[in-house]
Amino acid sequence: MGSWVRGLVLVACLFPVLVDCTVRNYKFDVVLKNKTRLCSSKPIVTVNGKFPGPTLYAREGDTVLVKVVNHVKYNVSIHWHGVRQLRTGWADGPAYITQCPIPTGQSYVYNFTITGQRGTLLWHAHILWLRSTVHGAIVILPKRGVPYPFPKPHKEVIVILAEWWKSDTEAVINEALKSGLAPNVSDAHTINGHTGPVSSCPSQGGFTLPVENGKTYLLRLINAALNEELFFKIAGHKLTVVEVDATYVKPFKTKTVIIAPGQTTNVLVSADKSSGKYLVAASPFMDAPIAVDNLTATATLHYSGTLANTPTTLTSLPPKNATPVANNFINSLRALNSKQYPALVPQSIDHNLFFTVGLGINPCPTCKAGNGSRAVASINNVTFVMPTTALLQAHFFNISGVFTTDFPANPPNVFNYSGTPPTNLQTTNGTKVFRLAYNSTVQLVLQDTGIIAPENHPIHLHGFNFFAVGRGLGNYNPKTDPQNFNLVDPVERNTIGVPSGGWVAIRFRADNPGVWFLHCHLEVHTTWGLKMAFLVDNGKGPNQSLLPPPSDLPKC
Repeated sequence: MGSWVRGLVLVACLFPVLVDCTVRNYKFDVVLKNKTRLCSSKPIVTVNGKFPGPTLYAREGDTVLVKVVNHVKYNVSIHWHGVRQLRTGWADGPAYITQCPIPTGQSYVYNFTITGQRGTLLWHAHILWLRSTVHGAIVILPKRGVPYPFPKPHKEVIVILAEWWKSDTEAVINEALKSGLAPNVSDAHTINGHTGPVSSCPSQGGFTLPVENGKTYLLRLINAALNEELFFKIAGHKLTVVEVDATYVKPFKTKTVIIAPGQTTNVLVSADKSSGKYLVAASPFMDAPIAVDNLTATATLHYSGTLANTPTTLTSLPPKNATPVANNFINSLRALNSKQYPALVPQSIDHNLFFTVGLGINPCPTCKAGNGSRAVASINNVTFVMPTTALLQAHFFNISGVFTTDFPANPPNVFNYSGTPPTNLQTTNGTKVFRLAYNSTVQLVLQDTGIIAPENHPIHLHGFNFFAVGRGLGNYNPKTDPQNFNLVDPVERNTIGVPSGGWVAIRFRADNPGVWFLHCHLEVHTTWGLKMAFLVDNGKGPNQSLLPPPSDLPKC
């Protein structure tokens, strides 16, 4: 595109009322910035100096161009989490999966079109642990003139939940990898970049959400935390859930939202009190014997006309192991499944896959703190080894020796997954993908294992939405459990929690050619190897092939 055409488009985008804007230009400068939290300062990696980063706005059908310029010492890549990236895998962002990262001093333009999607998503770094501070919201508005399938809110507010470490997060994970043990948990949670007052730093302010009596607000909730699922509550107010992961759901009311890393949830809140200040809280959910950051992040819902010294109305938070609260929320989710937004659940299945997800222990002679062993993670007992050439490049250019296509469709060792673990906790290492024909249908059952500890794993699939057709506790039973599947209006998502000591079943259609990452969105587990990829072949039709790579694609 010529620079004058880009200029015209940019002018049009500045005055979207005048023209139906179709191209959105953004520039993301990845820079270090000093930030003070918990009464101590440190330099953090940011986009444009902001934490959280800038919001990317677009409409359904728009083409988005984001020029990412790397000014820091780390290699960088950005993932547009939940964007389908139809035929544009080169713009998906996970380092060494769809692209080599952007080196220091260089840039790359992510170029993608938003097709058939509207709602809240997020963008974040997809290399190392940089996404702890390199993240922000994606707001996809419906096409012009298309209303929301719920009452129009007075105002929309982005609410990003995250974690904060006093230490450099790269040092945290590097120390853990050296020792073979789990990394230190974060020092605080944040709401829109602020922790709120905490005992170690009572002077610290929190985010304030101003509201007016009688008006309704749409909160676009995003969990950008590295390693923790979070409960979200507002004292004295019920939340009406209308969308998750940029798909509309049948509205329902709740006091508490559960949201895993990588997930988004849109809720309506009615400012139905006459005045006052009400606590907004984000606290951890962990129903396994695993260490978490126990600090609650707080913010304030502030009614106009309320004096600043008015006491804040508090709320009781769910205990961190409140599985029933989480289950109640998850079981209430149903696809809207309207005429305009149907739930196109695959009814017949070409590939029936069963993947165990969990931890393991491998030998590590240099891991002194781990007594010669290190914690690892795997899918079907394969701990994924990151390549040094991006998988998508190896696929497109037929470069051999980068990956193999023998990822197992079922666990190589059958055992009582949710019960007593096997005596051998070792995993195998490999860079393996599972190959799918274009437009084939997949049912994937994800089964948690109790190795080391059963744990809730939020699993994210790139390049697709999927339908969550079933879930349960214990071991999945392929004979009886499918009888209870919801194939009519299951919720459609891009990230799903595999329950502790349980399973989920998802279905999707492989209608997007390319290489698509599947991984746990708890960053510690991704680092440990809980990841794999699907290779979807080209179809035969004119719009069923992966597009060629852009000329500025970073080189390895």
